[in-house]
Amino acid sequence: MEIEKVGVAGCGLMGSGIVEVSAKAGCDVVVREIDEDALAAGRARVSKSLDRAVAKGKLDAAARDEALARITFTTSLDALADRDMVIEAIVESLDAKNELFGHLDGVCPDETIFASNTSSLTVTDMAAATSRPDRFVGLHFFNPVPVMKLVEVVRTIVTSRETFEAASAFARRVGKVPITARDNSGFVVNLLLVPYLLDAIRQLERGVASVEDIDRAMTLGCGYPMGPLTLGDFVGLDTLLHVADIMYGEYREERYAAPPLLKRLVAMGRYGRKTGAGFYDWTPTGPVPLEV
Repeated sequence: MEIEKVGVAGCGLMGSGIVEVSAKAGCDVVVREIDEDALAAGRARVSKSLDRAVAKGKLDAAARDEALARITFTTSLDALADRDMVIEAIVESLDAKNELFGHLDGVCPDETIFASNTSSLTVTDMAAATSRPDRFVGLHFFNPVPVMKLVEVVRTIVTSRETFEAASAFARRVGKVPITARDNSGFVVNLLLVPYLLDAIRQLERGVASVEDIDRAMTLGCGYPMGPLTLGDFVGLDTLLHVADIMYGEYREERYAAPPLLKRLVAMGRYGRKTGAGFYDWTPTGPVPLEV
């Protein structure tokens, strides 16, 4: 099955990126948000990203205009009813996702593939809430979607081979490299990344080194593009805490348990770059590390 008509539920950071790469690949895209304000913000995000690509010479103006013309923005969930595949990119809540897929299950034809962009929840828990678990798959993109090449294609024990192959082909069509992941919480990347980020926070709590020196150690000593505490600020400390809690609930292993310092920073509203403060204060003159 070739995916031509794509639906995207959610037009936040991840959803808008999925919309953009799908439209640039020639797909007809319908994206749904919960209200007009969220929809306007999503439309602006897609347009700004495409304009940025033109300014950098990665896309010509005609291709940008063609991509935008392929996108329909709507607040109606029923507008996704005729899609070959619907990709969910909403809040990381199983109840919210199951409510969404429950509605779509009733309006989409049996052939429609459902995909979730979840980063930590198990796909099986969503698939089981629909009448088409064989046509349900995980498609975990990475932020920023237009730049990051990886997509984790998550196959449950009942996902059909046709569904898995169609989802993998779609990932390649939009310029990504798909890898196959088992349906375990965290899949591949977060299963390895989250303990690394949490352990860096634990070492900061224990006084092993300062914020800045922990990050320097991993960039200069291991060649990583950014240190773990900087990366945490980019991911969002609230997001990291939420994902850690989900994964700890799944595995009950200490390495997935959120350190007290992470909880305190989130309680103080220090979520990272998006709030201007996390392990660093993100000032106009550059990041200033938190003294712990």
